Amino acid sequence: MSSLSHLINLDLGRTTKKIIVEYIWIGGSGMDLRSKARTLPGPVTDPSELPLWNYDGSSTDQAPGNDSEIILRPQAIFKDPFRRGNNLLAMCDCYTPAGDPIPTNKRFNAAKIFKHPDVVAEEPWFGIEQEYTLLQKQVKWPLNWPVGGFPGPQGPYYCGVGADKSFGRDIVDAHYKACLYAGINVSGINGEVMPAQWEFQVGPATGISAGDQLWVARYILERITEIAGVVLSFDPKPIPGDWNGAGAHTNYSTKSMRSDGGIHVIKKAIEKLGLRHKEHIAAYGEGNERRLTGRHETADISKFSWGVANRGASIRVGRDTEREGKGYFEDRRPASNMDPYVVTSMVAETTILWKP
Repeated sequence: MSSLSHLINLDLGRTTKKIIVEYIWIGGSGMDLRSKARTLPGPVTDPSELPLWNYDGSSTDQAPGNDSEIILRPQAIFKDPFRRGNNLLAMCDCYTPAGDPIPTNKRFNAAKIFKHPDVVAEEPWFGIEQEYTLLQKQVKWPLNWPVGGFPGPQGPYYCGVGADKSFGRDIVDAHYKACLYAGINVSGINGEVMPAQWEFQVGPATGISAGDQLWVARYILERITEIAGVVLSFDPKPIPGDWNGAGAHTNYSTKSMRSDGGIHVIKKAIEKLGLRHKEHIAAYGEGNERRLTGRHETADISKFSWGVANRGASIRVGRDTEREGKGYFEDRRPASNMDPYVVTSMVAETTILWKP
């Protein structure tokens, strides 16, 4: 095994200018990340320098077997923390050979919204709090929980320290550093309320970049848990009962909201979000009804609400924002398995472009 590790960590830059690019895309379920690698003759600095590629869409539930070719178009590049050197990760979206986005390509429509002149002028910033749960591989039960049993009740685990409170910190720290190495703006991590549940935050990121960065951060986490022999779950309520669920709280601001008097813009935006509550909920992740119950720091899925410092509301406005009269707000409704391209573009479209 030591020889294998030595080979995996070979520094290609000493013997060749060639690089390896890992092409990443989203599969047919909308949550299954896929990837494959190819060799390029030398370093690149922009995704436009990467060639288009293709894959068998019939094997990812995205195309029929008799016409299975799907085209990969690189849209964002990141340093590869696994191969290192000049090697890259490339986040791609997917098209038919004729150049049309396939139905699961949610990035395409999101990019159109973020390119709208009114949206560009508002410089939308996002900070996404991605919660997730680590599971034991063989039994699909939370990491370090007794098999078929439960640890002590919630209370000591949130941001907890110690072998009986913090499960999986080595994976979490490895992910944190790997994301920063890659160039992802991870702003922090913390242990969550349910043991073996964690959170990382991506942002602030502007426009479509928030979705690109979150998807690649998810990919890196999938790779690290693969190495560790642990299963990664984005289920919004992995354990029924008196346990917290997992969300992807989405913090949001525009240039107008960050400017003096921005609190009035924030209140108008929240009013718009309330008018489209059902539409947003339908796009905010599968199984979210199991999480948004009005308990465990959530609002009821059927009722829209907002409040200052209220973690039981649909939308939370921070104390700092209230005091300064400008800033950001937090949409607490998205589930941990939401598509960040969908959520970020929908928030921007509703609050900037939509006319009630």
